[in-house]
Amino acid sequence: MNQLKKTAAAVLEANWQQGFTIPCQGLYPFQWNWDSGFIALGWAYLNAERAKEEIRSLLKGQWSNGFLPHIVFHNPSDSYYPGPEVHAAELSPHSPEVPTSGITQPPVLGFILEYIFNRLDKDQAFLDFIDEVFDDVYANHSYFYKHRDPQQEGLVYICHNWEAGTDNTPVWDFIWNTFEVPEYDLPRKDTSLIDASHRPTNAEYCYYIHLIELFKQWNYDDAAIAEHSPFLVQDPLFNSMLIASNNSLIRLGTLLGKTEQVSQLNIWNEKAKARFNEKLFDPQLGGYVYYDLRGERLLSHLSSSSFTALFAEIPQPEMADALVGHLNGGRFSGAQYERLLCASFDPTSVLFNSQKYWRGPIWINLNWLIYEGLLNYGETELAQRLKTDTLALLDKYGFYEYFECDREKNEALSQGYGGNNFSWSAALCLDLLKSNQ
Repeated sequence: MNQLKKTAAAVLEANWQQGFTIPCQGLYPFQWNWDSGFIALGWAYLNAERAKEEIRSLLKGQWSNGFLPHIVFHNPSDSYYPGPEVHAAELSPHSPEVPTSGITQPPVLGFILEYIFNRLDKDQAFLDFIDEVFDDVYANHSYFYKHRDPQQEGLVYICHNWEAGTDNTPVWDFIWNTFEVPEYDLPRKDTSLIDASHRPTNAEYCYYIHLIELFKQWNYDDAAIAEHSPFLVQDPLFNSMLIASNNSLIRLGTLLGKTEQVSQLNIWNEKAKARFNEKLFDPQLGGYVYYDLRGERLLSHLSSSSFTALFAEIPQPEMADALVGHLNGGRFSGAQYERLLCASFDPTSVLFNSQKYWRGPIWINLNWLIYEGLLNYGETELAQRLKTDTLALLDKYGFYEYFECDREKNEALSQGYGGNNFSWSAALCLDLLKSNQ
């Protein structure tokens, strides 16, 4: 495993720019929001100052209302579509000087700060850094509860599938069926860089771009989006990340004497956890699912996102047991554990596709979240199996974007899927290897 560690470090070094890390050469040439959180954790093992720079660079893209965009376009590049000219975030009066997108991603910075602090043995210098950025991260949480929770129930919505991070999960198919979009000219770059059959289709991309065009018409005004957007979804992954980051900010804020903010975080979190269990748990499926606010319905399909509630310490014991059952001999592990953990979508569904982006393949960041979540609930044996599966994929193929979950198919493969030398795969590998020591 020493060689794996060296290779992971080399990937991060190669993807380092001036103050931030790109996810992948060519395919993703800018700074992505939740990628940078996971990447910062990896840098903590190699260069703590770069971990700080990574987070500072991301926060340069924060809007004046606390919103943190999913891409910060620090540098010019023509290898990615849609770029800053398509997003046109400057239409919002809240946008910063640096070009950004106008949508967000799962808010991971809160818990990443605590993980790095703990991995650095509670280093005082890093605690000072947390004090430096705490108010900005807190402002991001405040933005969500003020502008993305129209019913004031403690659950925030996403208004674009890219905000979930799970770009083309089959769950979104049921949203696309509710409205029609024009055919857009799509000068995509991704399909010329990697296998197009593994990527979202052009038909799906038209929905993605149409939503952005709508937001631009409304100048990215939150009230207009909440009233008119055809896509408003309470996502279990997104809300789990927000709650987990609340948990961490409460602990870190207590250390830093941020009494007023800690009090507000506790209020948000108490309501959020209770409502999450009441509204998003489907007892028939035995797991957390999505809620379509526009259609006022549950979208009852399990995915790897369903298990991230464990990371945020949301499930009550019986709910946690149901989730564990899906991984331990159930839907996701299959008979005789024929599948590696953890597929990104329910392998028993007719919508499952083990090669196509978020419709089935394994993603390292979700595996890391689920691994840590299982440890939260004392499921050490299952957590170890998931970690073993994850490291085996990285050891065999290298640091790809995503991976085949079928054991038999893996025997015939010589590479993973998507982009290679992918930064968060390398960064989280370093953290998983650390837990072996």
